[in-house]
Amino acid sequence: MIPYILLEMRRTLRDPSYLVFGAGMPVMMYLLFTNLGGGGDSDDWKALSMVGMAAYGALGSSMGIGTGIAADKSLGWLRQLRITPLSQGRAVAGRAVSGSVTVLPAVLAVLLSGALVNGVRLEIWQWASLVVLLWAGALPFTLLGIGNGYRLTPQATGVVNVACLTGFAVIGGLWFPLDLFPEWLRDVGEFTPAYGFSGLGRSVIAGDPPAFGSTAVLGVWLVLFGLYAAVSYRRSARTV
Repeated sequence: MIPYILLEMRRTLRDPSYLVFGAGMPVMMYLLFTNLGGGGDSDDWKALSMVGMAAYGALGSSMGIGTGIAADKSLGWLRQLRITPLSQGRAVAGRAVSGSVTVLPAVLAVLLSGALVNGVRLEIWQWASLVVLLWAGALPFTLLGIGNGYRLTPQATGVVNVACLTGFAVIGGLWFPLDLFPEWLRDVGEFTPAYGFSGLGRSVIAGDPPAFGSTAVLGVWLVLFGLYAAVSYRRSARTV
């Protein structure tokens, strides 16, 4: 399975659009959000926005794996994989692992821009914790992208992924604090996977361990998206 994982990682990282949009767009949005308007003068805002935008970049990169899966399905690559010694379970796991690894460039790019451009200062353990938590916490969204890729066409996968990513970013508080929203929308946002995901980073910024609520919410969505990916894979086996 390791050669297959390395193959998928190379395919993704060689794609110029991944490097530009997967890592470049979150950095550009972060610098714009924190340096335009009065909110950018606050060090706390720059640090919290850095976490939110790093989470947004991780979401985009992790879910983007679904578009590649849908394209492979339409080209017959999945059919070829099914006749190799690679088992179905390992094929899905390999995709999940390779998708998780490709999250790192987006996370690191935003964190570096926060430190080098916006002057965010944290302890070494906080930087390391942010990288690890934002990397590992993106797994539910990788599974969501995989499920979309196995279930939908390439065009539909791209549209659904963008819709999910935008909805998560807005309602989950990755772009703007939930305090700015109506009370009913804040209540909804607190149960979204994106809010739980960014909550891991917010706890680190505050110098605290990850909150139980954020971890529990993210864990529930991990199970749900994992089931969705498994069901989608089994369904694709009947049509590919």
